[in-house]
Amino acid sequence: MTAYDVEKGDSVHPGKPVTVDRYTGGARINHWITATSLVLLAISGLALFHPSMYFLTGLFGGGQATRAIHPWIGVILFFSFFGLFFRFWRANLWAAEDGTWMARLADVLTAREERLPEVGKYNAGQKVVFWGMSILIVVLISSGLVIWDQYFYPLTSIEQKRVAVVIHAAAAVTIICVWIVHVYAAIWVRGTIGAMTKGRVTGGWAWRHHRRWLKELVSGKKA
Repeated sequence: MTAYDVEKGDSVHPGKPVTVDRYTGGARINHWITATSLVLLAISGLALFHPSMYFLTGLFGGGQATRAIHPWIGVILFFSFFGLFFRFWRANLWAAEDGTWMARLADVLTAREERLPEVGKYNAGQKVVFWGMSILIVVLISSGLVIWDQYFYPLTSIEQKRVAVVIHAAAAVTIICVWIVHVYAAIWVRGTIGAMTKGRVTGGWAWRHHRRWLKELVSGKKA
């Protein structure tokens, strides 16, 4: 576990049951702005990707409106995710136990958590999603700027735009897959969605899923 698992706002409250503050209000707002932007970006992008999905442009006011709005949603996503990255990157640094956690993925999928190592605030799967999202969003904004002809048309050649379109599409498909995994995992582990809506979890949830993080909080020092 890294020395940065405990973040500002994390705290334990005694009681029946014990509750643990996991996310501040600012972090939750930041998360849901990012999530909403990603969903809107995916829908508008799919609408422009293939004629069979063109009907989705109706959600944004038509084809021309979708084409104009789509890149601006991407800008919002980039800066919103930057806020999340700034908040959480330290807690997502790879730790020694993460390799063991990944090697025992079968135990993760079968909920045999007693066979898994104690982890900090985020497990290896969450870290993979975090860094995957980070890389893909940078690729998306970079390639998106190349093909944003309304403002940047003279700055790149036709050949560069063609390559950027392919890269942009591949990154978009990949990030949608990562997002699906993220949502599935949040539903699979009961209490996770509540953490991102209410900001807190029970002590039992923290003990079962992120034990070393809880130990750090209780002891006030690195476990």
